[in-house]
Amino acid sequence: MDPSRLIQRLAQAGQSHLMQFWDALSPEEQAVLTLDLQGMDFQEINGFFKNAMETSSSSKHEKMDARMGPVPPEVLGSVTRDRGSLRDWELAGLDCISQSKVAALLLAGGQGTRLGVSYPKGMCDVGLPSHKTLFQIQAERILRLQQLAEQKHKIKCCIPWYIMTSGRTMDSTKGFFSRHNYFGLDKNDVIFFQQGMLPAMDYNGKIILESKGKLSMAPDGNGGLYRALGNQGIMDDMQRRGIEFIHVYCVDNILVKVADPSFVGFCVQKGADCGAKVVEKTNPTEAVGVVCKVDGHYQVVEYSEITLATAEKRSTDGRLMFNAGNIANHFFSFSFLRDVVQKYEPMLQHHVAQKKIPYVDPQGQLIQPDKPNGIKMEKFVFDIFQFAKTFVVFEVLREDEFSPLKNADSQDGKDTPTTARHALMSLHHRWVLNAGGHFIDENGRRVPAIPSLKDGTDLPIKCEVSPLVSYGGEGLEELVRGREFQPTLMIDVSGVHQLVKNGV
Repeated sequence: MDPSRLIQRLAQAGQSHLMQFWDALSPEEQAVLTLDLQGMDFQEINGFFKNAMETSSSSKHEKMDARMGPVPPEVLGSVTRDRGSLRDWELAGLDCISQSKVAALLLAGGQGTRLGVSYPKGMCDVGLPSHKTLFQIQAERILRLQQLAEQKHKIKCCIPWYIMTSGRTMDSTKGFFSRHNYFGLDKNDVIFFQQGMLPAMDYNGKIILESKGKLSMAPDGNGGLYRALGNQGIMDDMQRRGIEFIHVYCVDNILVKVADPSFVGFCVQKGADCGAKVVEKTNPTEAVGVVCKVDGHYQVVEYSEITLATAEKRSTDGRLMFNAGNIANHFFSFSFLRDVVQKYEPMLQHHVAQKKIPYVDPQGQLIQPDKPNGIKMEKFVFDIFQFAKTFVVFEVLREDEFSPLKNADSQDGKDTPTTARHALMSLHHRWVLNAGGHFIDENGRRVPAIPSLKDGTDLPIKCEVSPLVSYGGEGLEELVRGREFQPTLMIDVSGVHQLVKNGV
């Protein structure tokens, strides 16, 4: 194998060090490294680095406060303050779904590293009575929603599910779906594609080697979605299917209403090309980005980019002025998404994340740094809000729609398998109560609908409703009205089951 042309390309790009261990590599390792290097556009990567570092250094010290404005009321819909319109929005969304115009797009590139597992987050079982994984819960919500639209409009329909993985999660994700027969979905309507990868670089713009023959690579952020949609033929697939509206969301939210008809209908009726679902931020110091206007354009401003004084500002009604908490849950029209992919994506700047990146030193020894030694570059999915002509915001209740899974279980842990499990069981408990069911304790006494929290030890009642039975709490009356149940209660397609402690 003659590496001379490659050496020349690397020299021109200032990345010659990537071949420094060439002679120490086996022929197989040389072949792998050659393949990796041949697939890279070094001039483009060097340009990304230069622009990202310039943007990062110029914006680092400038707080956003003076440039920010809250979401104006005319673009805001709310499940609590617009109750009178909810049914209309839901029906409009179901109508679009029944015509097979709506697709769901799942951002599933993340591994469960912070969860302490080596597999993709969507394969996590948070310990529900059914032991369903996040992937299965979401798949079954799609099946139920198709069924609801078909019942309403007497026409067969399909919600195609586009799943963006990363290089690290693609094979295991596809294998998992295959082993589980796509959870009842038609495999032709589950479309996998892969986000791009970018090399990690040191502060001098040199690509980092994680071993003698391997570059340190990382996914290019969830905003890598737009480039991947274009270069993997996904936009063409959507166009062929007649997709007009796309719901984009993150894998780690156990409460996500996939292709939510109310959200879709709200956005469609408002004529929006882009929409963001948000939850109200009630604590000024909660580390969540907020949707707002900056210099007249919509964007998400991270908590770290504003001062405490701005975070604490309140409106005349007493609510936080900047309270539209971003939950990575978005609506796009197909035409807007196509414009983003074709016109706007190249204009997006990479964000810089400073990281501790393992590297090999000139002697070929692997070093684990104890402080940041380089950067990973990424784009964010919300970076394109600024290009929308008609942007809307839909506010939902956190307890109904947002419980992310990010960390391993620990004492008083936040965003853990336990908090996700409790959030879902608490939601299903409320569904049963709203449908006229009641819970009793082991002595036959009715459990109060609102538990006493005085000792702080109350856990949610163990109750799980299969998404195949109910998408959002509908259809439970005939199963539970006037009945009393002892936990654990499970409601699935085969009926209502009470699992008692010593067995079923």
